[in-house]
Amino acid sequence: MDQLPLTDDTVIFGLLALCLGLVFYTSSLQTRFWQKFYTVVPTVLLCYLLPAILASTGIVSEEASNLYFVASRYLLPAALILMTLSIDLKAIVNLGPKALIMFFTGTVGIIIGGPLAILIVSIFSPDTVGGNGFDAVWRGLSTIAGSWIGGGANQAAMLEVFKYNPENYGGMVLIDIVVANIWMALLLFGIGKRQRIDRWLKADTSSIERLKAKVTTHTESIARNTTLQDLVMFLFFAFVGVGLAHFLGTHFASFLENNFEVVRNKEKILSSLSSDFLWMVVFATAFGIMLSFTKAKNYEGAGASKVGGLFIYILVATIGMKMDLTKVLENPGLIAIGLIWISIHAGLLIGVAKLIKAPYFFLAVGSQANVGGAASAPVVAAEFHPSLTSVGILLAVFGYVTGTAGAYLCALLMEVASKA
Repeated sequence: MDQLPLTDDTVIFGLLALCLGLVFYTSSLQTRFWQKFYTVVPTVLLCYLLPAILASTGIVSEEASNLYFVASRYLLPAALILMTLSIDLKAIVNLGPKALIMFFTGTVGIIIGGPLAILIVSIFSPDTVGGNGFDAVWRGLSTIAGSWIGGGANQAAMLEVFKYNPENYGGMVLIDIVVANIWMALLLFGIGKRQRIDRWLKADTSSIERLKAKVTTHTESIARNTTLQDLVMFLFFAFVGVGLAHFLGTHFASFLENNFEVVRNKEKILSSLSSDFLWMVVFATAFGIMLSFTKAKNYEGAGASKVGGLFIYILVATIGMKMDLTKVLENPGLIAIGLIWISIHAGLLIGVAKLIKAPYFFLAVGSQANVGGAASAPVVAAEFHPSLTSVGILLAVFGYVTGTAGAYLCALLMEVASKA
């Protein structure tokens, strides 16, 4: 028998499937205990936390696993295609400007949150935010700003620009993962309370409800029993699209990098456009949107978005496995900076949502499009309703485009704050 932690992806995937199966089985039970339990704890949050417990207790090793890579590179784009296959672009446009307002509010929250967190922590622990030269903490925090406004490509760009000491970089990655995942868990928990939150925000959710009703009505009108042919067509649409998205994304990113100095130079604002992952997501989404203008749209009646939803839940489980709950207090000073930082981001989002009466959906997805990017914004959006997945994708793409510029500004402000 293998010693712990388990490193065989086949075994680990079996455990993740066990976690998902337990959650969905118990959530379907009509007993009073489970019904009450799942009114408090959303199913998606538990699908996220159970794998985190497996990783935190040393049962599985996320570092030795390729499951997140497979889920994010293959299942995520496949899910995006199947869940945008029946997209109604006009209805999404009719959602209005509040989605964009909340997204940019989240971006501003990250930009100002970093320097404010440094100023607050410096009052209690000046050494935590100190450091000289390339060991300066603000340089390391710039990589978190890149990750939280855009994604991995923006994070790498900030590491290249500000030359933070690579030996200390692991600590910054830890803050990024721990704090971002705690915040995502809170957002997922809030989804279960969204009606109460929307009432408190005095939000007008009519445009969202109209979109959901329109998609539901269309789905019901074309609903049919799923056949083997339907499942094979799902495979065809999803993975031909994934193959095209990878092929076009890789070559388009290389084309931009080879022909444009502003993309090739990691110190330039638009350097994140060289990300293969970004363009893979963009092309997969575009492929799904193109299919929505054809008869392929009717495959939603056979359950296309449900298969896409399955892929999303597998992704959620692999994301959860990246969260080591035991490391939350490993470096309390830096974790405190991260928690204060994300709290400022959250506080600004809540304040603006209250001011403009934006629904919790726009708050959650606007935040996650920044902090989580293309890997998790669709997860949060889909949890509200499969028809809303595309909103998360489109906002996450905005994050990639604005990420390096926003993170660069944030880093400059953090440098000033660290010397104040």
